[in-house]
Amino acid sequence: MVSEVKQSHEIANELRPVLLRIARELRREIHSLGVSGGQVTVLETIKRRPGITAARIAELERISAPAVSNHLARMEKANLIQRTRGDVDRRQVGLALTPEGEKVLRSVRQRRTAWLAARLDKLDRGALGLVERAAVEQAIGPLEKLLGADEA
Repeated sequence: MVSEVKQSHEIANELRPVLLRIARELRREIHSLGVSGGQVTVLETIKRRPGITAARIAELERISAPAVSNHLARMEKANLIQRTRGDVDRRQVGLALTPEGEKVLRSVRQRRTAWLAARLDKLDRGALGLVERAAVEQAIGPLEKLLGADEA
């Protein structure tokens, strides 16, 4: 039997601190790699959109142009990204990952996935753990929809 569904505000009040703690733990997993969470976000954006401009990153990620500029300067100095000239408009400067940037992103994904997998494995002790794990798996789709709600 399905229990009474709570109001959106009540669910949000319970979900918010859990998501924030998970995000904080995932950020901690990358400290030893020498990149910040913001830099990883920018690297992922560049990977998905090679040739993207700094202005477009700021717009997509909803961060200030100076913050993007600071991230890019540090990442370029660390040889994680490179600036490229546009094929059509040589004045336009796009961004691309270097092999080192690709390597850092792979390491970030591996560490974060390992952290999450270890936590999920702890749920896997008996029938109740399997039910909890299935609930986490079933929540992925609705959580993705929450992220896409702003884009609609």
